[in-house]
Amino acid sequence: MPRLTLLFLVALLASAARRGAVDASIVDGLEVGFYGQSCPDAEGAIRNVVNNEIGMNRGIAPGLIRLFFHDCFITGCDASILLDESPAGDVPEKESSANGFTLVGLRTIDIAKSTVEAMCPRTVSCADILAFAARDAAVAAGLPSYDVAAGRRDGMRSNMDDLPGNFPVPGHHVPRLTELFSQRGLTQEDLVALSGAHSIGGAHCFMFSNRIYGFSKDADVDPSLDPDYAARLRQVCPPKNPNNDPQQAPKVKFDARTGERLDAAYYSELLARRGLLTSDNALIEDTQTRAMVEAFARDEVMWQQKFAEAMQKVGMLDVLIGEDKGQVRRQCRLVNGQEQQQQPQPQQLQQQQQLPWFRPHFPWFRQRRPPRPFPHHPMGDLINGFFRGFH
Repeated sequence: MPRLTLLFLVALLASAARRGAVDASIVDGLEVGFYGQSCPDAEGAIRNVVNNEIGMNRGIAPGLIRLFFHDCFITGCDASILLDESPAGDVPEKESSANGFTLVGLRTIDIAKSTVEAMCPRTVSCADILAFAARDAAVAAGLPSYDVAAGRRDGMRSNMDDLPGNFPVPGHHVPRLTELFSQRGLTQEDLVALSGAHSIGGAHCFMFSNRIYGFSKDADVDPSLDPDYAARLRQVCPPKNPNNDPQQAPKVKFDARTGERLDAAYYSELLARRGLLTSDNALIEDTQTRAMVEAFARDEVMWQQKFAEAMQKVGMLDVLIGEDKGQVRRQCRLVNGQEQQQQPQPQQLQQQQQLPWFRPHFPWFRQRRPPRPFPHHPMGDLINGFFRGFH
């Protein structure tokens, strides 16, 4: 094992030992500087793409962090969330109601992959690109930089049925959140630290409308919410209507104070009873997690370190390592070999050539099946995932 890899793993495992046992789903074998010889400019190129995209749309930063978490938490960091289609014919993860139209940053990954493929064909995996991009997004939003070990291979399956019951959602409270994180080898401290990603981005109104309308028989508004904050939310969000299109629902920032900066203000907002989601507010209702919230609110440097360590641990979940596992996709949206099946017909090519903005070297421009309609479900918990980024 290269010395740099060994040092990285020793440091990470020593840190984990201070917090408790690490589940076996965290896989050894990744290496900092993995592409130092095969594609030395890859990380810099990915960083440039991410910074350019965020410069045009600040919502890309929370979107990429969320995309990384959603990928790794289910079947591991294998870029399965990026697949448009599964070779087995399963409906892919990205079409789950926890993802769907809410995923932000897919185009950024496409551009980064195309850029790196032009430099080093069939070398840098989509799973590694996503890990680098999530780090770069966090840094662009204000977090100090941290190392990302690489060497992941891309998975060849994606199934949205893997999500239900295995994924944290906005309606969960601390016991269930802790249980889910523990199943993935992550601690309660990791849970609270990673929740700090909610200092950027935001949520659609339907994700928290149960807290500001019809909360209970005795209270229309959740009494744990700051009354002035709840009043502002009601000004933005009308009462929910089951006939409304979720994609057109208004959005609210998680952190009204520093909503475009990844910082510890999120924890101060929680203590001021201005946590947006049920899962946010739950962190101050539990004695153990409240103590962590208070500690992070006092010491931003400590939170930055814990957040980076937790992101590194997430990036090691069930990774595929070695040439006998997975593959390095040529396009992040398709398993290798599917590209030939997706070649456009002559009539489609003629239509594309008539579009002045069409760029044939962008591999994600292709005919895809129409998106599935967003399912209306009586349980808002099932509509979205844990990290919630703006469009």
